[in-house]
Amino acid sequence: MDALLRMMDALELIEQRLEGRLNIEEVAKAACVSPFHFQRMFLMLTGMTVAEYTRKRKLTLAAQELAMTSSKVIDVALKYGYDSPESFTKAFRKIHGVPPSEARSPGVSLKAFPRISFHLSMKGDQDMDYRIVDKEAFNVIGKSIEVKCNNKEEISRFWQECHQNGSIDKLASLGNGGNFLGACMNMQPESGDFTYMIAMPTDRSTAAEGFDLTAIPSSTWAIFNAVGPVPYAIQHVFERIFQEWFPATGYEVANAPELEVYSPGDISAEDYLCEIWIPIIKK
Repeated sequence: MDALLRMMDALELIEQRLEGRLNIEEVAKAACVSPFHFQRMFLMLTGMTVAEYTRKRKLTLAAQELAMTSSKVIDVALKYGYDSPESFTKAFRKIHGVPPSEARSPGVSLKAFPRISFHLSMKGDQDMDYRIVDKEAFNVIGKSIEVKCNNKEEISRFWQECHQNGSIDKLASLGNGGNFLGACMNMQPESGDFTYMIAMPTDRSTAAEGFDLTAIPSSTWAIFNAVGPVPYAIQHVFERIFQEWFPATGYEVANAPELEVYSPGDISAEDYLCEIWIPIIKK
């Protein structure tokens, strides 16, 4: 509960800093967490990045000011952190559908994006079993794609494509055997974009043609079971980890790959069991 209250303090600070440029280090400090953890938590709790939320709030306030005052467009643009009227006009039109010069026109329709808040609730209906494991660095080999923020469908299509074109069978021969991995890597906290890799652990020191070789760093992992059809079970447990587990513990997510570990079996079965490995650090 204290963690979510500190997130609310950070939201209040964001509101106070909407004029000008936002200092994410200052906001994360208000939440008593690292900037990476704050931005990852914010994305998982709200479904949008800090930058996206801040931009929508700035343009909401800017539209209200233009509609209700005689302020010049250039003054409002500079007030809300835009370097030029051109960049402000482009962003304003994308949100509101009209240029800022038309904000005062009679009958013009403008968008209003309200400030968000976190509502605390007690969810004692389902336990979250987990274990903490330290694991040394290891190599994985696989196929990778770049994924836009929250584009879950793209990952499902990528798995289907790799099954259809034979990449999964080839990968099985390149790895050490055992479980396939889905690795979320190189996360960009500002955009929410990341690299997704279908992989297997390997002893290889060089990549095979058409495949990527990546080192998973030595980390401490919180490991959670996900039971049910994929991808729903994975997505549901990911949400619970960030909405329930992190706020209730003294851990932060580390800036390292997050892993999905797929055991053999029917991934559409109601009792299918896989794991989620989240890299963690103690606050």
